[in-house]
Amino acid sequence: MRKTMVLIATAAILQAVPVCARTPSPENAQVYFIWPSDGMVVHGAFWVRMGLRNMGVAPKGTDLAKTGHHHLLIDTDLPKNMDEPVPNDRNHLHFGAGETEARVELPPGPHTLQLLLADKDHIPHDPPVYSKKITVTVK
Repeated sequence: MRKTMVLIATAAILQAVPVCARTPSPENAQVYFIWPSDGMVVHGAFWVRMGLRNMGVAPKGTDLAKTGHHHLLIDTDLPKNMDEPVPNDRNHLHFGAGETEARVELPPGPHTLQLLLADKDHIPHDPPVYSKKITVTVK
């Protein structure tokens, strides 16, 4: 009986704890590819150059309004749950040092690329700031 009461009390406390709100983004914020462009054929390792309008780029952990850092999504869709950090794997490259360009090497063939900006904790902004998905072919 006592364990049940403790579990019920713990559950009530956990439900009362507010979930951290996502970092707001300006409604006119845009992230985009400077290079490559949609449909390009690239050879071997290639540079990805990332652009951002109406927000600033800051390294992970930097708590400044209207800033974030880039994530490159390769051959995958946007995360289904935007309340969680962007995964960190071969399909989700993090540029937490504030990089705006990177050399990427992919196997030959077609690949999709998409940019997603995230806050100091790798959590997408509210509303999320993401680019159009593009396709490149690696030769």
